[in-house]
Amino acid sequence: MKYYSYENFKKDTNSLITQIQNSKFDVIIGIARGGLILTHALAEGLNIRNIKTIRAELYDKTNKRDKINIFDKCNLEGVKKVLIVDDIADSGETLKSVTVSLQKDFPEVEFQSVTLFYKKISIIEPTFWINETTEWIDFFWERDFINIEK
Repeated sequence: MKYYSYENFKKDTNSLITQIQNSKFDVIIGIARGGLILTHALAEGLNIRNIKTIRAELYDKTNKRDKINIFDKCNLEGVKKVLIVDDIADSGETLKSVTVSLQKDFPEVEFQSVTLFYKKISIIEPTFWINETTEWIDFFWERDFINIEK
């Protein structure tokens, strides 16, 4: 298990912003929960105010479920280009399922994706990613805000 700190997140997110900045997305969709912090940071860095979320559940902590559940459909009427954001393309099932679901509902929209981490075993490679890994990533937002003394 590898701990991923805020300092690494800040550096990597700025690198992603540099990679993405000329792509001109109309909307950013963050996959809850893992992709929400990166979604907010990218929205600020790319100056995109049209942010939507979609909730997908494949894991209970580190245990993988038998099937993915997708909640909270997005309305993308009139949108041309969308960036889908998650923290990691681990198996890739979440990112692929969300992308396929959105493409089915909005076939005229161009969808691209971004993650902080990518595993070669993933069934989908994000359009943009910054780190390749084989390890389980322990993100600062998963570790640093739990069990705080009141």
